[in-house]
Amino acid sequence: MSSHHPYEDLTPDAVLDALESVGLPCDGRLQALSSYENRVYLVQLDDGQSVVVKFYRPGRWNEAQILEEHEFAAELVAAEVPVVAPLQLQGRTLHQQGGFHFAVSPRRGGRVAELEDEEVLEWIGRFMARLHGVGAAHAFEHRPALDLESFGREPAHWLLKQHMIPLDVQSRWQARCEEALALVAQHPALTGARCDIRRLRLHGDCHAGNILWTPVDVPAAAGPGPHFVDLDDARMGPAVQDLWMLLSGDRAQRTWQLGCLLDGYEQLREFDRRELALIEPLRTLRLIHYSAWLARRWGDPTFVLNFPWFGSSDYWQGQVQMLEDQIEAMQEEPLAA
Repeated sequence: MSSHHPYEDLTPDAVLDALESVGLPCDGRLQALSSYENRVYLVQLDDGQSVVVKFYRPGRWNEAQILEEHEFAAELVAAEVPVVAPLQLQGRTLHQQGGFHFAVSPRRGGRVAELEDEEVLEWIGRFMARLHGVGAAHAFEHRPALDLESFGREPAHWLLKQHMIPLDVQSRWQARCEEALALVAQHPALTGARCDIRRLRLHGDCHAGNILWTPVDVPAAAGPGPHFVDLDDARMGPAVQDLWMLLSGDRAQRTWQLGCLLDGYEQLREFDRRELALIEPLRTLRLIHYSAWLARRWGDPTFVLNFPWFGSSDYWQGQVQMLEDQIEAMQEEPLAA
């Protein structure tokens, strides 16, 4: 079995050739940007401008699923929601070169949003409400949902079937995982069952690193305030998925942050408070999914270099402890705001 990874063929020359194939001649300068799932580069063009090009990981999304991401971004731009959307080049947003799908976006600057600032949190809440207003207009046809099966049961089963967990930890991890997933299963909004909590098109991975902040006093094409990047994980799911990853600290701190976000959100869109009970179940699903994501990417040399601690007994013992923490958290009263 070959250990050759497709990204090994994505040489600097291949990146520049891809851009030139869509009418963007480059001056030869490019910089790899932080991204594990895909390969993303900042490239300088001959005319002095710069663009960002993303090469999608082969085999993750099919063409229809990628185009849904692009269509969602275009809808958001049309509604004046500040997202970084792919450029239309030669009449298309999605292109192919050397076995890779790729897209080109304008360069957008910004800094990490200050999530300890009440005004910043309210501002993000308002823009998230606008994003969800567009997301609720219709459903994805090709992209999967964020649910118990895809983020919990399937990755857990895969990890066990592939013998990814050391034997000295496996039985404890499996027991805690089954206990945690049984608690998640008590929430119909995450099981695919019929319920009156609405699922909508989400950003899907809305952590602080995927929100660029432009201060009011700094001129920028995107305007002041937050703008969202990286819709690669856009899926169907409950609205609270795009809020909970912005919360950190102890319970009091998270409650305050949530209140600020919802103060902004509810200026523009109603938020169903029943979704607050989904925060810890969603955190549990992400925990399980993340371990499987790392394991499935282990053939990519970038993962071996950047996650050297993954796969050890210590890592999995830590996962057991986190699952135990989540079991406890899911049985507590949800945050209130």
